[in-house]
Amino acid sequence: MQVAIDFGASNTDVVACDDAGELRRWSMPSIGQPSESRVRVILAAGQIELAEVEWLAVTGGNRSELPMVIDGVGLRPIAEVAAIGRGGLALAGLEAAAIVSAGSGTAVIAARTEGYQHISGTGVGGGTLLGLARLLIGTADAQAVDALARAGSHVGVNLTIAEVVGSTAIGSLPPNTTAVNFGKLARQAITPSRPDMAAGIINLVGQVIAVVAINAARSQGFEDIVVVGHLTDLASIRTTLAEVGGFYNARIHLPAGGGYATAHGALLMAQG
Repeated sequence: MQVAIDFGASNTDVVACDDAGELRRWSMPSIGQPSESRVRVILAAGQIELAEVEWLAVTGGNRSELPMVIDGVGLRPIAEVAAIGRGGLALAGLEAAAIVSAGSGTAVIAARTEGYQHISGTGVGGGTLLGLARLLIGTADAQAVDALARAGSHVGVNLTIAEVVGSTAIGSLPPNTTAVNFGKLARQAITPSRPDMAAGIINLVGQVIAVVAINAARSQGFEDIVVVGHLTDLASIRTTLAEVGGFYNARIHLPAGGGYATAHGALLMAQG
């Protein structure tokens, strides 16, 4: 059994490959720093014992705190940038692309066969979404925010292009596109519904990530953008990313299993 663990800020993701080449994936909330005991707990959650493991690839935050061997099992540290790039390309079936890791924050990686390089990013990500949601709608449950957002409309809190400059589109942006995030709340003392507030939060986070990704990709000459990370588990985020991609005629890929892209990439890098 070959196993890769990605110690993320919010989630710890695991991809395991058995002797038949079949992949298993699972995730746990990240609690505390990486340690031998935490590794055992993570493996146990996937019903794997250390004695079954040939080697363990590790990537993500503070992996350097782990020893190089745990109970005779060698650890293979993998640079996170390389893991993101390799995993994103593999899941999308591409040879070159801008890989966007949308997790607690957002990183953009230039991924090519000759190597991987961090080129951009933003502190806006899943952590932003949940922090704002806790403050504004009283929940930090990502699935609850997603459900509320899909039942609401961002125009309940955002000012649109039509409301700011009239019904004329601006470039490729239609009149109902966001002109000012949460602009309605700045203009008047209104109390939006929870669904509209959730939709506004999703709209803000998704648009920022998409625009940063598109600009970074084009600066590097990439035609393809692959967005991975657990933020893409949310249907409302996927809708927003696809919508912005359409506005700017950008090719945005949202591969299945994108939340496990970094762990998947670490596994592939360790396999050679």
